[in-house]
Amino acid sequence: MERIQRAAGAVVGSAVGDALGGPFEFGPQNAFSARFPSRSTGGEMCGGGGWDPGEATDDTQMAVLVAESLLERGGLDLPDIFARFQQWAAAEPKDIGLQTEDVLTNGNSWDLAAAIHFQVNRRAAGNGSLMRASTSAVHFAAAGQEATMDAARRIAALTHGDRAAWEGTAVFHELIRVTLKDTDPVAALPDILALVHPEHRDRYATVLAPHWHPDQATEFNGAVWPCLGSAVWALRTTNSFEDAIRAAIDLGGDTDTVAAVTGGLAGARYGLDAIPARWTRPLHVPLPGFDGRVLRLPDLLHLTHRLTS
Repeated sequence: MERIQRAAGAVVGSAVGDALGGPFEFGPQNAFSARFPSRSTGGEMCGGGGWDPGEATDDTQMAVLVAESLLERGGLDLPDIFARFQQWAAAEPKDIGLQTEDVLTNGNSWDLAAAIHFQVNRRAAGNGSLMRASTSAVHFAAAGQEATMDAARRIAALTHGDRAAWEGTAVFHELIRVTLKDTDPVAALPDILALVHPEHRDRYATVLAPHWHPDQATEFNGAVWPCLGSAVWALRTTNSFEDAIRAAIDLGGDTDTVAAVTGGLAGARYGLDAIPARWTRPLHVPLPGFDGRVLRLPDLLHLTHRLTS
């Protein structure tokens, strides 16, 4: 499979998972399959919970902002990414994480806002940096292992002061990088875990272990490590993009983000062509605060080509 097919699969797959999972957020387990028991029924881009059919949430909106900063600034410009996040947050998007909102609106500078939030609240290990990582993972993959994991940590630190969030985002970046090289991401996990900061390695080793199941999680999947663990579990225990997404959403809880992370991993593994057209046709990504722009599939594909060129 061509590298661009995997890269486009990661970016579009993450957006698709996000849009499919949004209407089921904080709902019960198996709600998706109860409503759509077979592939033949269609209509899964149903909307609901404040979302229009096919509408991507804050997960994908922030991923696009990261991508556009990387492209327009010619590389990693952390103050610029932060400023774009602030502009987006000020436009009152339909959904924004409480921690992310506080960091972006507390009046502190880009290099202090997340750290101060963590110092005050002592809780900053949500999945809000992991959810937006598909575009940066694709962009930095060609730079190699050290560079992609470093970039992941630095972008995560803009909004999340807890290193646990940095490490989960770095693991995701590296999983995408090896998958784009036609390496089995699940088989690569032991080597990737060795690169996790020692203070956080055990918790990631637990949720990424071969026999771990999301039912064993000791925290809600809105936290970064059970979110990543659930996405890897969905990838590990299924054999197609569609089945991985179904498994992720059926876990319940933070369904948009778990499905977005799963979609990025499964999209890279199975490629763009494995994503059902009935899911990509209605897909759209509004960008609050940016002149009413709305990205659709051709725009996401063009973005991916630029990120990989």
